[in-house]
Amino acid sequence: MSALSKTAAVIVTFNRSAKLMKVLDALDGQTRRPDVILVVDNASTDDTQALVEARARDDLSIRYLRLPKNVGGAGGFHAGLKAAYGLGAHYFWVSDDDAYPQPDAIERLVHAITAFEARHEWRPSFACSRVEWIDGTLCEMNTPRPVWDWPRFLHPEAAWALVDSASFVSILIPRWAVEKHGLPIADYFIWFDDAEYTRRLSRSYPGIFCPESRVIHDTPDNRGVNFGLVDEKSLWKFKYGARNEASWRRREAGLMGVLAYAYGVHLQMKGGNVPWKLRREIFRAIARGMTFRPKIVPV
Repeated sequence: MSALSKTAAVIVTFNRSAKLMKVLDALDGQTRRPDVILVVDNASTDDTQALVEARARDDLSIRYLRLPKNVGGAGGFHAGLKAAYGLGAHYFWVSDDDAYPQPDAIERLVHAITAFEARHEWRPSFACSRVEWIDGTLCEMNTPRPVWDWPRFLHPEAAWALVDSASFVSILIPRWAVEKHGLPIADYFIWFDDAEYTRRLSRSYPGIFCPESRVIHDTPDNRGVNFGLVDEKSLWKFKYGARNEASWRRREAGLMGVLAYAYGVHLQMKGGNVPWKLRREIFRAIARGMTFRPKIVPV
């Protein structure tokens, strides 16, 4: 297999072995099967290791990378993309352990990038799938963000929209983009790591949304990230998200960017009648983001 066509899949997992096995089944059934499937295990305590290692004995394309501790999705994708890059792949398909690509999902993403490059003078920095919830509706938490001229290259035979931000659920990243922009920020732990990374990649050129590439995201609820939904159970995740995005906004837009973000979060929490005790925790996380300076690591 030529390095110019080699694709590596990077799946980050933690204690969801049953769903992970479904993901590996879906990858095995792809019309363009990844040449390497790298499973990054965030120190799971279930039977993940035994199941993946057993499967790898029969399938030499599967590689198992067990991390010494749980470093979150952000740390897992950082480690996985770094390892996959070292294997010499030209494309990296990145996704969660609970997202099942439809049979031609990866093939359509590769085709979208190569066809776009052949037709236009620009190189998309990534291509992302349409992510659907288990009932077939659009998965709200995985909706990419369009750029202002998103329909510039729409054609009846190629309904690709330009986007500058996407989630780590079925996204294809070319090698050159990783070489130029480095790795995802590991210190984020969870939330906003994918948004920061794809926006960083988009500095070269936006990515493309490929609705013909479909993935099913097997999450408990179909809800987007809205601070009006903060409760005691989800508070810890929202705190990471608030800190991480505040840090990014300080980096990109300075103090005014953080203040504008904080006001938007305030309006969401007010609209959702979030208890003041929890609101204070979120605002403290935003304040921590003002001095949080995670490193961007080159590959």
